[in-house]
This record gives sequence, structure tokens and C-alpha cells, in this order.
Amino acid sequence: MANTPQAKKRIRRNARRAEINGSRMSRIRTLVKKVETAVAAGDKSAAQEALSAAQPEMARGVARGVLHKNTASRKFSRLTKSVAALA
Repeated sequence: MANTPQAKKRIRRNARRAEINGSRMSRIRTLVKKVETAVAAGDKSAAQEALSAAQPEMARGVARGVLHKNTASRKFSRLTKSVAALA
């Protein structure tokens, strides 16, 4: 158990950050899933719309440190290729 005031504060702050980071990752996963379902349905306009919503959210995740840069780059590249293949 934490004894020092700083350790107690760190526990509170870690819990708060974990909640925020969890919701951010959940939002990113949801947006990526929307792109994938639109691609699976063959709806190019909806897929492009969903991709344009997912890209800045992934970039924000990278900037905030909840998603690795290469992971976001790989996911975005694969999603972009799958949307482009619908043509």
C-alpha cells in the first residue's frame, strides 16, 4: 500500500489516465471497425467517410501515447488500401 502522499497521488493519477486512455483506444477501435464493416459491405462512400474520421483519431492516439506510431501507420495504410480496392 502507498504510504507517501506522492505515491497516493500517483495511484489516483494513474487511474484517471487509464480511464481516459481506455476510452480513447475504444473510440479508435470503434472507428476502425466502422471502416472495416463498410469495406466488407462494399460501400465505398461510407468507407471513405469512416476512414476520414478514423485517421485523425489514430493520429491523436499516437500524439497522446496510447498507440504506437508504426501501429497506427500500418493500420491506416491497410485501411486505405482496402478502401481504394473498392473502386
